[in-house]
Amino acid sequence: MSATHDSKALSVPQVRARKGGEPLVCLTAYTTPVAEFADAHCDVVLVGDSVGMVLHGLDSTLGVTMEMMVLHGKAVRRGVKRALMVVDMPFGSFEESPAQAFRNASRLMAETGCAAVKLEGGETMAETISFLTARGIPVMGHVGLTPQAVNAFGGYKVQGRGEAADAIRSDARAVAEAGAFSVVLEKVTESLARSITAEIAVPTIGIGASPACDGQILVVDDMLGMFTAFKPKFVKRYADLGVQADKAIAAYAQEVRERRFPDESHVFADATTVGKGKDGQ
Repeated sequence: MSATHDSKALSVPQVRARKGGEPLVCLTAYTTPVAEFADAHCDVVLVGDSVGMVLHGLDSTLGVTMEMMVLHGKAVRRGVKRALMVVDMPFGSFEESPAQAFRNASRLMAETGCAAVKLEGGETMAETISFLTARGIPVMGHVGLTPQAVNAFGGYKVQGRGEAADAIRSDARAVAEAGAFSVVLEKVTESLARSITAEIAVPTIGIGASPACDGQILVVDDMLGMFTAFKPKFVKRYADLGVQADKAIAAYAQEVRERRFPDESHVFADATTVGKGKDGQ
């Protein structure tokens, strides 16, 4: 565990107070073991709706359900002790009305034990964010490339070039003023992310944005290199676990076919042949 962190869990006000200070380290997690690793080093652990693509093989996040977010949220909760845990609100769970958003956000918080929810959208979601925060539900905003709107964007394209910059700037400002305690800026131009970070009063968390953001987030499977063919420009691979896993499974398969696994060290002797001091297990 990092010695730079207190054992007490990080709170929403503490994350908000990091504006302009030490960068916030954020990472996704979907399972208990990965949550434990992330918790030892990160300030924020996000149960992202990216789970649909990463663990369930979906083509986009649009098919992710509340039940999936609750299931993975519970798993991550068991591994998070110190970091601020945030859970994504899936597509269709908050857009209809502030009341719908409250019902689903309160369910996520009650059933997973998370400290906050994240929802995508800018000015159109400002009323909903205000409604939630006024009722005790902390909200992390998300503007720029919002994956749940991938069909409207026509793909996962860089946002904020040319005249589109003003709209994203307005979105970020509206989300912050509505009460979001932080705002994710995804796949926007560096200069736009830098200027938004300077303009709004809450921390910005970049993913494909700018080093000037108040924090950074990546999908854990991306930065660990679990996908050998998928490598967006904004992802830095800190490991190549996908290659290692492929080699390990190939070696296992070969040894099984050649009857080299299991060997004597992996099987159990009869009780009569167990030596003194052995438990025979």
